[in-house]
Amino acid sequence: MSPITMALLGLLAYKAVKGFSAAKPAGSGMAPASGGGLGDILKNSFGNAGQGGLGSILSGGLGDLLKQFQGAGKSDIADSWVSPNENKPIGAGDLSRVLTAEQIEFLSQRTGLSREELLAGLAAQLPATIDELTPQGRLPSPDEIDHPTSKTS
Repeated sequence: MSPITMALLGLLAYKAVKGFSAAKPAGSGMAPASGGGLGDILKNSFGNAGQGGLGSILSGGLGDLLKQFQGAGKSDIADSWVSPNENKPIGAGDLSRVLTAEQIEFLSQRTGLSREELLAGLAAQLPATIDELTPQGRLPSPDEIDHPTSKTS
């Protein structure tokens, strides 16, 4: 898995990943950027997510992320990614004002990317990723993520 893909998943599952990380005792074998790192954490978090599973984590994370954009005065940008209209771009500088320093540091440590590489990669990939996760022009329910319906025509 590429570092940016790991960062995107980590960003969308940030609260679950942070909760999993906080629950692990120091010296538990969690490697920051090597030996699976974030990928292993995500697998374990998703595997222990309870009934909601991956859909619950990603749907909740997507909602939380969109709230962060609203709080930073960038809801018009994030809303364009959810809507069926053209996606508005976001620069790395604007993204650094939306994400918390803790989120950036956490993802940078787990992916091995520098702050600048992380923000540039997320700025480039986040619009399309959120657009793909919201094909109906709205936040999907956890069940829609866990069990996407196949088109039958």
